[in-house]
Amino acid sequence: MTIAFSNGRILTDNGFESNVSVLVEDGHIVAVVPGEPPKGAQVVDLAGRYLVPGFIDTQVNGGGDVLFNDEPTADGLRRIASAHRKYGTTGMLPTLISDDVDVMRRAIDATREAIAQRVPGVLGVHLEGPYLNAARKGVHDPSKFHTPDAAELDLVASLGKDGVTLVTLAPERFESATLRALTQRGVIIAAGHTAATYEQLRDGFANGITGITHLFNAMTPMNSREPGAVGAALENPDAWCGIIVDGYHVHDASLRVAINARPRGKMMLVTDAMPPVGGEREAFSLYGVEMICRDGQCTTTDGTLAGSALDMASAVRNTVQRLGLPLDEACRMASQYPAQFIGLGGELGRIAPGYRADLVVLDDALDVQGTWIAGQP
Repeated sequence: MTIAFSNGRILTDNGFESNVSVLVEDGHIVAVVPGEPPKGAQVVDLAGRYLVPGFIDTQVNGGGDVLFNDEPTADGLRRIASAHRKYGTTGMLPTLISDDVDVMRRAIDATREAIAQRVPGVLGVHLEGPYLNAARKGVHDPSKFHTPDAAELDLVASLGKDGVTLVTLAPERFESATLRALTQRGVIIAAGHTAATYEQLRDGFANGITGITHLFNAMTPMNSREPGAVGAALENPDAWCGIIVDGYHVHDASLRVAINARPRGKMMLVTDAMPPVGGEREAFSLYGVEMICRDGQCTTTDGTLAGSALDMASAVRNTVQRLGLPLDEACRMASQYPAQFIGLGGELGRIAPGYRADLVVLDDALDVQGTWIAGQP
C-alpha cells in the first residue's frame, strides 16, 4: 500500500513546496512527486498544514514523569519516547546524567533492549558524564565524577553498532589517545560541563570531538583575551553545537550572534528535557534532591538550572518567534542537522526518497497535529 501525504506545505530540500505529494511504502519515502497523489494511494490530506521531517533530540533526560537515571529500563524508555513523540520527536538519544557505573551499564543495556524491541524513537544513548569538570558541574553530582579505566571505556563503547553512543565529557580531563580510541570505536564525543581553555578544546577537536553540549551553558565563556570553550566552539566550522532555546538557558541575542557566527547546518536544537515534559507532575527528584518546573523552567530550590521543561516543537517555535529564523531552517535544526551529527544523515532528517518516513504535521501555530515513525502514526 502506498501512503500519499498531499495538499500541504511540505519541507523538501528546496524549501516548503505546496504542489507536491510524498509517497511512502514500507516505512520509507519512495518519491516526492509533483501534483496530485497517484490513484489507489491511501491519502493523508494535510489540509494546508506543514509537513516536516521528524524531530531528532540528542539530549533527553526524561519525559512522561520518568527520569532515565531512575528507570534505566526498556519500559522507561518507551514511556519517555512516547511522551516526547506528542511534540514531534520521532528520534531521540535518552540521556543519562552523571551516575554510578552500574547505572551506566543498566542504561546501555536498556537502550540495546529498546532498540531490539523496536521501541519507536529510540536511536541510541547519550552519556552526559560522569567525565566532567566539577568547576562547571551544573546540576550534576560531582561525587560521581571520575576518570574511566580501560574496562569502563569498553562499557562506554559496548552498544557498538546496535545504536548511537554519544558521550559528553570535559576534554581537559582526557589524554588525546583516549579520545581517539573512543572515536575509533564509533563513539561520538561532545565537549560539555568543561573548564577547558580555548587551546584545550582546540586540541580536543583535533582528536575526535565533534560536538558541543548546550553551547554557552556549563563551559568557559568567551572573553576579549581568553576565547574559552565558547570561542573555540564558535570558531570551529566543523563542530555541531547544541542549543537550548527556552529563554532561560541563553539570552536570545547571544543565540542569534552564535547562529550568525556559525556555518549553516552546524547549529542544532536540543531540549535537555526533564520528566515533566509530557507528564503530569511539576516536581521531580535528581540524586534525591527535589527539582521544580514552573513556567517552563526547571531549577533546584536554590535556583540552579536543572535541565529544562522544553519540548522540540516549542524549541522550533521559539527559534522562529524569539530568534527570527525562518521556519524551514528551524525545522532543519531540529531534524537534518542532528541526524548528521549522530551519523544518521543518510537515513533520517529529510523528506527525500530513500529516507525513513519519520514525519511531523504542524499547524499555523506550529503545534504538532500528527507524527509518523517509519510510516506508522
